Amino acid sequence: MKNVMWVVLFVVFVGAFVGIGILRKGGSGKQDTRRIGVIPKETASQYWKGVHNGAEQAAKDLGVTILWNGAEVETDSERQIQIVEDMMAQKVDGIVLASGNRKALVPAVEKVAARGIPCVIIDSGVDTDKYLSYMATDNYKGGVLAARRMGEILAGKGKILVVAWTPNSASTDARLLGFKETLAKEFPQIEVVASQFPNPATMEKARDVTQDMLTKNPGVDGIFACNATSAGGALTALQSFQQDANAKKIKMIGFDAWPMVVEGLKKGDLDSLIIQNPYKMGYEGVKAIVEHLDGKQVPKEVDTGVELITAEKLNDPKIMELLSSQI
Repeated sequence: MKNVMWVVLFVVFVGAFVGIGILRKGGSGKQDTRRIGVIPKETASQYWKGVHNGAEQAAKDLGVTILWNGAEVETDSERQIQIVEDMMAQKVDGIVLASGNRKALVPAVEKVAARGIPCVIIDSGVDTDKYLSYMATDNYKGGVLAARRMGEILAGKGKILVVAWTPNSASTDARLLGFKETLAKEFPQIEVVASQFPNPATMEKARDVTQDMLTKNPGVDGIFACNATSAGGALTALQSFQQDANAKKIKMIGFDAWPMVVEGLKKGDLDSLIIQNPYKMGYEGVKAIVEHLDGKQVPKEVDTGVELITAEKLNDPKIMELLSSQI
């Protein structure tokens, strides 16, 4: 009788563990839902909401879960590295990362690769090739488009200000290089008389450095601001400056589609915007991880597109769709 009781207890005990295992897997024979960490440069900017929207839609379409986490400020590389470490500790199936600093994030990205976790770099590159794929705007081309537009609206000559960005951000470094090299080659009579980047990297500080440059350089003809935050700050400073009835009309080109700069474009407060496709970066980044996990080939590099838009293009269905995905 005792032997029978022990057998019954053993069967119940084993059955309980098997049941727990099945529940944890979501049913017999089924694997856990894949989890993909998505790490933007920072979380406050409207731009990164476009990336988030794309990643969320990919997760719905492909039946995975995303874990979204980013630093509060783009220049906080230590925090971004810690988030990468946290994602690895949570044993995510893949990581989509927009690197805030192309040098500082190298050890973290290489550590992810060493752990065998697929990593897709989006938006801004890193100084290593230890990743699955790089999906981003051709940022040098974005700078070229801005320079050629500046050359056109200034008829090939004039003095301009550049609202730059923190050094070692691969995306903005490439934009500024494309902009300056194109001006030098194609419009040598356009002179960059001042260039500053906001430190700390906030819109308020971008406004302050623009005001400072406007005050110290009277008579400038144009402004180029190389990303969303710098464009928002520069536009705010320019709008204040141009309230003076005697102020010279300064032509501004911005980068990215923050609601306030799109509104400024509508009102004629700036000439044009260079816009990216952050939604596509988020969507394609998650999709690439899933395809890799499914054994499919993923391209090493993907150009997600860049466009120059003016107020006249805002009613173009293609541009309207692009803007609606990110603002």
